[in-house]
Amino acid sequence: MKEFLNKSELLAPAGSMESIYAAVRCGADAVYVGGARFSARANATNFTDEELLQAVEYCHLHGVKVYRAMNTVVFAEEMADFLAAAKHSAEIGVDGLIVQDIGAARLLREMLPDMKLNASTQMTIHTPEGARLAKEMGFSRVVAARELSLEQLKEMTDTGIEIEAFVHGALCMSVSGQCFMSAMIGSRSANRGMCAQACRLPFSAVGGKERYDLSLKDLCGIPQIDRLGEIGIASLKIEGRMKRAEYVAAAVTACRAALDGNEPDLDTLKAVFSRSGFTDGYLTGKLGTEMFGYRRKEDVVSAEGVFPELREKYRKETKAASADFAAYIKNSEPSRLEMTCDGITVSAEGAVPEVAKNRPADRDYITRQLDKLGDTVYTLGNIHAEIDDGLMLPASAINALRREAVEKMDAARIAATKPEQRYNEVDLGFKRENRYTAKIRVKITSAEQLAGTAEADEVVVPLKLWNKVAAAENIIIELPRFVDNEEQLKKQLEAVRQNGFTHILCTNLAHIPLGKALGFTLHGGFGLNIVSPYSVETARQLGLDDVTASFEMKASQLPKICGNIPVGVIGYGYLPVMLTRNCPVKQAVGGCKNCTGKLTDRTGREFKVKCNGVSCEILNSDLLMMSDRMDEICADFVQLDFTDETTAEIKRVIGCYRDGRKLADGGFTRGLYYRGIE
Repeated sequence: MKEFLNKSELLAPAGSMESIYAAVRCGADAVYVGGARFSARANATNFTDEELLQAVEYCHLHGVKVYRAMNTVVFAEEMADFLAAAKHSAEIGVDGLIVQDIGAARLLREMLPDMKLNASTQMTIHTPEGARLAKEMGFSRVVAARELSLEQLKEMTDTGIEIEAFVHGALCMSVSGQCFMSAMIGSRSANRGMCAQACRLPFSAVGGKERYDLSLKDLCGIPQIDRLGEIGIASLKIEGRMKRAEYVAAAVTACRAALDGNEPDLDTLKAVFSRSGFTDGYLTGKLGTEMFGYRRKEDVVSAEGVFPELREKYRKETKAASADFAAYIKNSEPSRLEMTCDGITVSAEGAVPEVAKNRPADRDYITRQLDKLGDTVYTLGNIHAEIDDGLMLPASAINALRREAVEKMDAARIAATKPEQRYNEVDLGFKRENRYTAKIRVKITSAEQLAGTAEADEVVVPLKLWNKVAAAENIIIELPRFVDNEEQLKKQLEAVRQNGFTHILCTNLAHIPLGKALGFTLHGGFGLNIVSPYSVETARQLGLDDVTASFEMKASQLPKICGNIPVGVIGYGYLPVMLTRNCPVKQAVGGCKNCTGKLTDRTGREFKVKCNGVSCEILNSDLLMMSDRMDEICADFVQLDFTDETTAEIKRVIGCYRDGRKLADGGFTRGLYYRGIE
């Protein structure tokens, strides 16, 4: 066995009670589950309230923690139900809640001040400043974005908040929380747990060939487990709440072996589920073609041969504790059995002993009966027996005492592991106190486009262009949605501030403390996934002057979101349906010099790909156009996103939005403002 043993928590997925058994019996320290609603894996089996209680009691009996995933965005009309579900979770002993929505998180902290809150990977936290802000917001743990190297994860653990990192399972092409492709294509939102996995369908960066240029292999970071422990990762997370119990058994078994310093069985793990093999993902910082893969026929066939063996790993109950017993068999008194485990003592009373006709009861006889603990979580510890001479107690009576004592011990140990929770009433009433002047905000991608924006009220300029435009009060500098070097970003922001710029667009939570420290006026981008007045209010409390609502909202929902800071919408442009760390085009064509700048799906639709050297945005195939419908949209400002438009085109678009005129008769989309999402 290796000298270094990793002490990180091993966290397993569970979409059913069978998966709970597989996770616990194969060595998980904790499991995460979803309820009937508000789970980012709505298509998993998930748990009813009764099943959730059963899962919590079973896990706690084995010393295993249970976290409930409530990591979707939450609309205003759902917040009361969301909080009720969270309260129920606290009442039955759930150890922590995994949350995405910033408004829901704030209300949870008010309602359940003692509840452990984990910031979901859907919050896209991937830098130290993001981790520090999460800690200030009341989170106990951050589930780090999957797109980070070991060195970047180390920077996050140094902030002092618990960091949870994925160690095995599916890799999304998009940064979590920033994928809108499934929603735009089929109204099935990843931020609502309904992802249809559009990225697993054929997409080609080289024309008509059938390729899978958006499909990544599954992550296998198990060879890096020692290093993850050394850098201070608190929890090692296995992805897969939608996968079957045998997968859970294989993944937990392999991870547990590595954690204990033994050789993990990666061959069985690969056989049970892979996409053309495994990748170590972003942990070693190697981006390229070796990360891409898809589910082939041979991958499916290989699983059948290992399922029976894996089922055997969790078929039988495992032992979780040692119990001591004291038996008292006294003349003319009810028999009594005391059971002690983990400092807890319970007792059971039974039949009055009889005078022995043949061999009287002795310590060995009592021990043999008490040792029948095969279907329980206990092993037999010490035995103390006080037996008056010449007495006998039938085996059936001793067995009844044992069963009663075990039931009482189970209940007592479950009760002892239930976290203590305070509860406060939360007022969900909301009244908007202010009204704001409607504005047109435009976003450009080149300095040349600035000449066409004279009629706009505000202009958003990417950070990379800040030194190519003149500072002005209506200029907002947009920060990159993914940051691979936060210290470098800080230096860039210092230069921006010193040169007279006073406004920044925060597209990630980490940008808020960075901007505050330098005295910028802060604006919130769509990437914050704001969908309720409670999130708007949270944004205000964090220091934002305005926010852009998620473009996954319906027009009919927008009046409910308006708050005490201006709320805007995106009304024009090719909406970004994915934010990726790995360029799907570069890996397909063999480098940037051969870039086609687009992906083509199986229907022939083309999706532009825009890269900045650190990350890529994949844009929707159809242009969003709302110029003639803005009177149906409740918003304080409309943002027009320009990509390759000329100066003349920009002027024409702005004019149409000023006048409420239609831009074109066809070839555009209304986005999700009318059809909405699931």
